[in-house]
Amino acid sequence: MSCKTPVPANPDRCPRWTAVAPIMIAASLLSGCAGWQGRSVTVGAVPDDYRTNHPIIVSEEERTVDIPVATGDRKLTTSTRETVRGAANTYRSNASGVIRIMVPVGSANAGAASVLAGQVADVLRKEGIPGDRILSSPYQVSSPDDAAPIRIAFMAITASTGECGRWPEDMLANSGDNKHYANFGCATQNNLAAQIANPGDLVAPRGMTPIDAERRSTAIESYRTNGADLGL
Repeated sequence: MSCKTPVPANPDRCPRWTAVAPIMIAASLLSGCAGWQGRSVTVGAVPDDYRTNHPIIVSEEERTVDIPVATGDRKLTTSTRETVRGAANTYRSNASGVIRIMVPVGSANAGAASVLAGQVADVLRKEGIPGDRILSSPYQVSSPDDAAPIRIAFMAITASTGECGRWPEDMLANSGDNKHYANFGCATQNNLAAQIANPGDLVAPRGMTPIDAERRSTAIESYRTNGADLGL
């Protein structure tokens, strides 16, 4: 006889159908529910992850530090000198090319800025930046009344995201699907990118340093001694 009928004539010859039939019925019911187009949602089908919409990108960008200059200044103040030192530290950590000292031209404080530009270069050299990498260049201000700063600029590898503030549609009117809006997560990604000291860590891990065998032996011996006392 054939065992293609749902209920076999001779159960002894086709015993598997008694167990398989309930499983097939249950599977068909479940597949019917999953295929119902009323309110079903496929897990993972919503491509609106904020990490995809606002990815952190490692690229070469210009970094700038502005040094405020008053009209009557004739030397760097304590605070501005520390600002220059901070710019030098950032340069040493992230760059190795030319570092520019941009001096304003045509502003009310242009004379003071030209005097202080030399002092800025001196601080940079004292911080370990070679003199052949320091370049001074002028830039034109938009208005003579501007109190334009001295700008330190250099190209460096930087982690960053795109600009925030994209609102292409009404967030409230289109919230029925419970999806992320366009600007969702942008500020968090920007803050995370700004806190990364070494953008290279996002590309590949750093090399491991050799173990300290002496320190390891001391730690293991301390664990054996103190652990025995504590019942570990």
